Formats: sequence, C-alpha cells, structure tokens
Amino acid sequence: MTTAAASTEALSAAVPSADDAAPLQPLLSDAVIVLRAPTQVWSDRSGTVGTAPVHGIYHGDVRHVRALTISCDDSAIEWISTAPDGPSRIVFGGVLRGLDDTTPDPKVRLLRERIVTDGRVTETWTLRSRVDFPVRTTLRLRFQPEFALVHEVKSGHARPREVDVEIGAGSARVSAGPQGLSLTAAAGEVASGTDGVEVSWDVDVPAFGESAVTWELALRDDSLVVGGADAPARWDVAAVASGAADPRLARWLTTALGDLDALRLVLPDAPEDEFFAAGAPWFFTLFGRDSIWAARLALPLDRDIAASTLRVLARLQGTDDDPRTAQEPGKILHELRSSDLEIPSEGISLPPRYYGSVDSTPLWVCLLADAHRAGLPADEVRALMPALRAALGWIRDSGDSDGDGFLDYIDRLGTGLANQGWKDSGDSIQWRDGSLAEGPIALCEVQAYAYEAALAGAALLEEFGDETDAADAAFWRAWASDLKARFADAYWIETPEGRYPAVALDRDKRPVDTLTSNIGHLLGTGILDADDEAHVASLLRHESMSSGYGIRTMSTGAAGYWPLSYHGGSVWVHDTAIAVHGMQRSGLVDDARAVVGELLDAAEGFAYRVPELHSGDPRSASSVPTPYPAACRPQAWSAAAAVVCLTALTPA
Repeated sequence: MTTAAASTEALSAAVPSADDAAPLQPLLSDAVIVLRAPTQVWSDRSGTVGTAPVHGIYHGDVRHVRALTISCDDSAIEWISTAPDGPSRIVFGGVLRGLDDTTPDPKVRLLRERIVTDGRVTETWTLRSRVDFPVRTTLRLRFQPEFALVHEVKSGHARPREVDVEIGAGSARVSAGPQGLSLTAAAGEVASGTDGVEVSWDVDVPAFGESAVTWELALRDDSLVVGGADAPARWDVAAVASGAADPRLARWLTTALGDLDALRLVLPDAPEDEFFAAGAPWFFTLFGRDSIWAARLALPLDRDIAASTLRVLARLQGTDDDPRTAQEPGKILHELRSSDLEIPSEGISLPPRYYGSVDSTPLWVCLLADAHRAGLPADEVRALMPALRAALGWIRDSGDSDGDGFLDYIDRLGTGLANQGWKDSGDSIQWRDGSLAEGPIALCEVQAYAYEAALAGAALLEEFGDETDAADAAFWRAWASDLKARFADAYWIETPEGRYPAVALDRDKRPVDTLTSNIGHLLGTGILDADDEAHVASLLRHESMSSGYGIRTMSTGAAGYWPLSYHGGSVWVHDTAIAVHGMQRSGLVDDARAVVGELLDAAEGFAYRVPELHSGDPRSASSVPTPYPAACRPQAWSAAAAVVCLTALTPA
C-alpha cells in the first residue's frame, strides 16, 4: 500500500462553500434515493451524485461522499431510464452513441446497477453492444469524500473534514477521525486526484457482447449509535398487497412496506430489538414519537416491532431531572444522535440524547396497551411493567409544569425545541390572527393521549400488577375522568369557523383558537363523546380542512394559513392517517373510507412513495398533489399510513 499526499483543499475543491451563497435547506422532491438504514445515497435520475445540495452518500449522521460521477472517454453518456427495484436497488440506463454504428437505433448501452446495504454501496456497470465490431473504451469513476455532519447539510452549512487518503492496488482508504470509507475496485486503476479519488477501467466489449465492472464502498463510523437490522422483515409484501381491494392501495403497500423494511434499525447493544428510523435523509435514527406512531400504525401487520420499539425506549427512559437534555424521571426519549445537534440559525443545540417531547411518554403507554390487545405475550408485558409505572409517574409528577392539571411543555433552557408536540416547528402553534402562542403550551391532542394512557395504564396495572398497582389503577381511572371533564370545559370554543376544540391552551390558560388537524388525534381516544367525535370528523372533512389529498394541518380560515407552510396548511399523510385511525375506532367508517380515498389519490400522485408532507393546495386547483420540496422521503409514519388505509378498506 502507498500513501497519497492529499490535502483538504484538493479533495474539497469542487465542494460548494457555505460562503458562496446564503445557506438554504436542500430541496428533496426531485432527487432519487436508494437506502438501507443507516445508509443512503441521494442522486439525480442518472445516478450522478453532486448536482444538488442534498446529494451524497450518507452513513448514520455523516455524509461520507459529496459527489460521485461516471464518465466514458470515448462517448457522452445519455441517460434514458431510471428503474427502481424496491428501496435498496436501482438501475440507471444510458446509451453511448459515440461508440455506436451509423444506424438510427442505439446499439451500445450502459446499465448502472446500484445496491445499498448497511454500510455498503455497490455499483455494477455493464456495457452491452449490438454492433458487429468490438468496442474498446475507458470508464471512469470519480468521488469526493466529505464527512460533513448531516445537520450541517440540512442547514446549508456543510463543511468538509480533513482526510487522509491511502491508495493501493484496486483500492483506496479514506479516513477522517471516527469516520472512514474503503473502496474496492477490482481490475481498476485507482489514484488520488485534485477532485477526490479516481478509478479507471479499460473495457473490451466483443461484437454483440457485453462486459461489466464492479466497485464497492464500505462506510465506517465508529461513533454510530444505531445499526441496521439483520433479520428479514416479518411481513410478506406480495401477500399483504394482494389483500387490497383497490389496485392503487396494492401499489402503495408494495412501496411502503419495502420502505418500512429498509428503515428498520437496532441499537448495537440490543440487535434483536428493531425499531423504525423516522425517515430520510435527516432522521436515520430513533425518534420516540415517530418510532412509536410508525409502530402503532403498522401494528396490524407486525406486532413484534411494536414490542421491540417499546423495549428500546424503555431502556432509554429518563431517570434524572436534567434541563439540558429535557430528561425527567419516567420520560420517554425524543431523539438519539451520535453527537450534539447544532442549528445556529434557529438557536437550537440538542444533546445526543434528548427528551424534549411532551407526547412520547403517553404514546408509549398507548402503544403498550395496543400491543397487549394485539396479543403481545403476557411475559413480555410483565417485563415492561416497571417502565409503565415510571411513564405514568411522569404524567402525574412532571408532565404538568404549571400545575393546572393539563400536560404541557416549555423549553427550560431556551436552546431546545420551542414546540415539543408533533408539530415542532417554531411557528406551529398560532392564534387565528396569525400571532404565536406563548408557553407553557398544553396541546389538545396530548390531553387525549394522556386520557387514553391513564385508562389503558389502569387496565394493565389491574391485570399484571399487585395490590399497590390495584390502588394506583383506581387513581388513574379517577384522574382520567377528571381530565375528560376539565378538557370539555377548557378546550371547546366557538369561532366564525364553528365549534371545535382549541389547538392548545397558552401560558395564561386561554384556548388558542385556530382550527387545526390536531383535533383529528382526539378521535378514538375516548376524551370526546360520540356526538362530538362525529362533529370533529365532519369539520376535518370540510373544504377548509380537506385539500382533497388529505387533511390540512391548519384551516384555510386562519390568517396564518399557507399551503406550503410546514405545519400551517400543508398535509401530512401520517397526520391524516391518525385521524382515519381514530375514525375507525369511533365507528365513523364512512368518514374513514372517504379520507382514505383522498390519501390514495395523493399516493398515486407521488408514484406511491408518499413524502413526509405535501402542499395543502386544493384538489380543484391541481390535478396532482403539489410537493413540499424539502419533505423527507421515505418517512416511516407516512409509509405506515398505508397499513391504516388497508385496515379501513377491509370489511370487518
């Protein structure tokens, strides 16, 4: 092996500087992704990496490679096809007319197969010829190592790290502290160039024949806190999809279940317990709320991943009171990273283990109860009883910061998330006039989760607990009854848009009067009476809330409404699916199926890989849903929404 002298300047010469222009979050809607968590490759439709800010080869929370290109010495490559085959394999097809004969039909083709597995990217380039003479040419690969942190990429501030490059025969090794990569390129000539690492292959193709070359990148990150799941997924995609009466749902399920498979992760010290990564590209890790909801929505398909998600989060359950991490005894984790998450433009600095979520804890209890009802073995439930007691303790002792009897949140240090429900952007909790509510904020849906958790927890304590637990069960039943009565008094309001529950109470206990999709999360929890559930469902289906492609996050009647606002008018598929889930549990079957029809129209418009969110533009103004251009995809809870739709359309 020889060591090539490679400077940071040389290897990053073609990487755009954060100082070249005002930093912006990368757009994602036109990019192509191939993934197997925790590894992902983003490119354009030719497979070229580097022509857009999001492009790159990522492993965990680090973009290892910023740019990767292919070229042919004797012909331009004209790309004509992009053929995905599930989430982890894709084939790009091109023609090389510079190597062709003079007839009109293209007769020299290049097929570029890309396969992504955990920590590995493999490409096979196959030259196929239909000409009657031998073809000889040189194919070249060039890639630029970078090792920028994913949150730097997301904020538009990606900074290449200094690297060491070592070149060998048909190989290269690039190191940047705890991260690194190894290239294997059989029969290739490898060199370190001014714009990264270069590989060339002299290729001979016989008349009417073909020839192929293969290369592979093995990615390393010694700081990684998650790993890929080794076991195969427990569902049969073809069998599940065949149960869908609507062919569009069958296609959506095929894509969604493949994505859920590819999004499975484990913690290194418990490889038997899987959970769903939240989504690509920014959230390839454990998120309490996201992983719980994805498991809950997918529960009819896979009870075991619900159980393992519960166990993973129980191991990380809070034990101390720590304002920096937002940890409190019994609290369920919000987010797990390998390093601090810094977003200077928003004043956010999150530690690697962060607990800033007001809803993860009651949702954990709800998932445990759902899994038990779905047949989770009694010994597995008993093993989780200490975590259940601790979670209920958090609801009782810490979830209410100001003593008004409602669960709320406030960022105690000012460097965490300002909003700690699922709508966690800084401007998500607004009054109808567009002004922002001030905290502590008590979200309406969190009270519903807490109500459901209290009753579900009481039932579990009675079934699996001792005499002390029986007394606690009585406490929780009384607590839930009191919460339901106080919720009815405090949250219901009347505005020009009608009567509905306020999105939240602000610091002065005033009901924040915007009509939002949050009320859909109340359905099926029991916190509303049957007549009120039917009324809420009708509001969600009204044209001010229904875009025709799903339920808007905010009503068009609110001053802050904007169809491309992240949480102020867009449509989130999982959010709509949660409303469908609640409608089913409330017996509002016709409403549920009508909303599923809207989601199927949206799925069709996105070629059945539904993104994190899309625009709230009305269907009357657009024949297909308009993308939210920075939306993540695939997203676990968006994929799991397909399972909810299957359940809603399957006769009881």
